[in-house]
Amino acid sequence: MIGLAHAASRRRPFMRRLITTLVLALVLPASAHAAVRVSAFYYPWYGNLARDGAFQHWGQHGHAPPTDIAAAYYPLRGLYSSSDWLVTSEQMQDMREAGIDEAAVSWWGQGSPEDTRLPEVIAAAHAAGLSVAVHMEPYAGRTVESTVADVAYLRSLGVRMFYVYRPLDLPVADWAAAKAALHEGGSTLFAQTALAGAAAAGGFDGVYTYDIVVYGGVKFARLCAQAHAVKLKCAPSVGPGYNARRGSGDPVVKPRRNGATYDSMWRMAIAAKADRVTITSYNEWHEGTQIEPASPNRHPRGGYRYLTYDGAWGLHGVGAERAYLTRTRYWSDVFRNTSPLQLKTRAS
Repeated sequence: MIGLAHAASRRRPFMRRLITTLVLALVLPASAHAAVRVSAFYYPWYGNLARDGAFQHWGQHGHAPPTDIAAAYYPLRGLYSSSDWLVTSEQMQDMREAGIDEAAVSWWGQGSPEDTRLPEVIAAAHAAGLSVAVHMEPYAGRTVESTVADVAYLRSLGVRMFYVYRPLDLPVADWAAAKAALHEGGSTLFAQTALAGAAAAGGFDGVYTYDIVVYGGVKFARLCAQAHAVKLKCAPSVGPGYNARRGSGDPVVKPRRNGATYDSMWRMAIAAKADRVTITSYNEWHEGTQIEPASPNRHPRGGYRYLTYDGAWGLHGVGAERAYLTRTRYWSDVFRNTSPLQLKTRAS
């Protein structure tokens, strides 16, 4: 009972802040938001027993939550539900405090669980002062024609920014023919590809990379130069590392190196004269690219020895839980030229 009372008292100030920011979000027009420079890919696909009647995504690839989950790290928030307004609101506040301007929400087509949760994510993001984009995933049966319908539908929810994952699975000529329809209402579309010429021919406004393994930081300068040469915006994707062994069985690992991987990718994105930086990811736990706070306990529920952020930028234990959000604030400030670029860090 003492624990419940403490939790309730801790949430009361949060609820007061939430009500205040929600009111502000309702009265402020979208144009009041600052221009987006930093965007983070966000996943609203998690579910748990208490909220959703089943664990969603936490148990993929043969895992058995809550002790055994499909991730190399264990969330500090526990196995949360993306349907929980308080969780979503806290996550959006995390991003805002980390200097992120935009939540790029993973979306798997009309009627999908991610679609059902999108209006609440939009409300929570706006309450925190974030813009919202949609990360258009390659759902079954996706075509250029269906994407035109999707963009029109999402515009009705107030979304104007779209990141299209794997667009070149579909013919460039089809994208070009749909350019006017896709851009109705002032929509902007970025293509996930390093082929800037193909993206330009398809009528896209910019390119991003998402995959931080295939598209390492050393490729950013060439990517942005090629994009700018054909009048496209460049939004390379930076990330802390990659480890999807438990999430999908992929044996490839890109180690975090106590934060040095993240620092290196940010430096190279800035040096490449990126127009915006996209972060892979806020909470893709299956692939180990998340910057969301992770538990410092290697055995939070027993069994598997989970990885932690311990050692990142010299931080340990509880002090390392939010290390990647804190570092994102630093680099987002550097990117906006509001703090001096420090070429030497403890991670490097």
